[in-house]
Amino acid sequence: MSNIPVKNVEPKTQSMYEKRKKIYVREIQGVFQKLRTWTLWALMLAYFGTAWLTWEGRQAVLFDLPARQFHVLGITFWPQDFMLLSWLLIISAFGLFTITNLAGRIWCGYTCPQSAWSFIFMWIEEKTEGSRNARIKLDNEPMSGTKLRKKALKHILWLFVAFWTGVTFVGYFTPIRELIPDFFQMAANHWAYIWIGIFTVLTYLNAGWMREQVCIYMCPYARFQSVMYDRDTLAVSYDYNRGEPRGKRSKKAADAEQQNTLGDCVDCSLCVQVCPTGIDIRDGMQYQCIGCALCVDACDSIMEKLNKPKGLVRYTTENELEGQKTHFFRPRLVGYAVVMLVMLTAFSYALMTRTGFRLDIERDRGALYQWTVNDTVTNSYTVKLMNMSQSDREYLLTLSAPEGITMDADEHQFLKVNELKEVLVTLEMDPEVANLKATKVDVEFVVSDPASGEEIEREETRFIAPRQ
Repeated sequence: MSNIPVKNVEPKTQSMYEKRKKIYVREIQGVFQKLRTWTLWALMLAYFGTAWLTWEGRQAVLFDLPARQFHVLGITFWPQDFMLLSWLLIISAFGLFTITNLAGRIWCGYTCPQSAWSFIFMWIEEKTEGSRNARIKLDNEPMSGTKLRKKALKHILWLFVAFWTGVTFVGYFTPIRELIPDFFQMAANHWAYIWIGIFTVLTYLNAGWMREQVCIYMCPYARFQSVMYDRDTLAVSYDYNRGEPRGKRSKKAADAEQQNTLGDCVDCSLCVQVCPTGIDIRDGMQYQCIGCALCVDACDSIMEKLNKPKGLVRYTTENELEGQKTHFFRPRLVGYAVVMLVMLTAFSYALMTRTGFRLDIERDRGALYQWTVNDTVTNSYTVKLMNMSQSDREYLLTLSAPEGITMDADEHQFLKVNELKEVLVTLEMDPEVANLKATKVDVEFVVSDPASGEEIEREETRFIAPRQ
């Protein structure tokens, strides 16, 4: 046995969460940056502007929770329309799957709210504190009047954007033209103040302080998006065959021979400086990449200065990088697209055939049937009539049933706007008239327009009778 003493070695621990290192994003101009600017303006106009649109005398998009009504343009949705919402969520999910399998995380790079608001906050930071190098220098300086002024202005503008984001969000649930004056006059509902405060704080933190941390650690899409990728998925990639070995360029004649052995990448690190998540795209595909293509614009600008072809960093596929053919039509992509189109067609049909009326039938649970003193059999029902249109309406309630079964209830029913009315209905059967061959008979309640006679809706139920 060896007599060499063994030293006690302290085990090393590693945190599951890495401390954030501030990323100083460099501003860059290019094709994809212009595209992002246009999509950003479109998103901001849609979010901040839609709340102010009117439709037939009311707010065009209003989610009225107390009244349990969702107004979207000329359509009013009720809790009973929850199935439509389910379809819409499924359509959105398969739409995201299709886009991801086709072109990677372009949703994150161009239309994700987290990315959109982060780019707005970064633009404010650029305008108030200066370029990337100026911001690094400013943060390393001791506190001064100039530094305090720049930092204060940046945070004031951040808070203003965050506050207006919160007000607009609540404005979709409370009429925004009433909310704003009531808010500043301290007359708004206390929940309005609470939710505006919550969204102001969350927007300020997420877009101003956390930024890429939300994308890397909090967003589940970053974790499972890789399962939707394949070798034919377009993604921002570095062409290592063309770029390696990378190295700096020298103008000395003695180094000319060495320059010919290098790839096109000059190792300028500009692609890293412009990345909002701080990754190096040359390290290969990484889940932190949001597909914003800022590195593409940065690399193209360098290649243009060196008189070299653009596209060292570009949207491409794994097959193309390896010199193989890219397949556009593939089973997974076609499957995602077909399911999305089928669900979209079904949703559109349900939306177009949807009426502003709903009929529900509930049988009396106390007894299957009852005998009357006149030796007839009765069944009791609760008929729920809901006027989901935007005007007062009169409806005609009738019964479609075999001979011998009659309805005891008022046929003409008047309902106000958004009124839910419960009508107690009794169906009566004369055994001497009705020639029933079963104890359960299908009957239908029919609702129609008394003026035009047009059928609006019908609902089937059962009449239960004793054996004859």
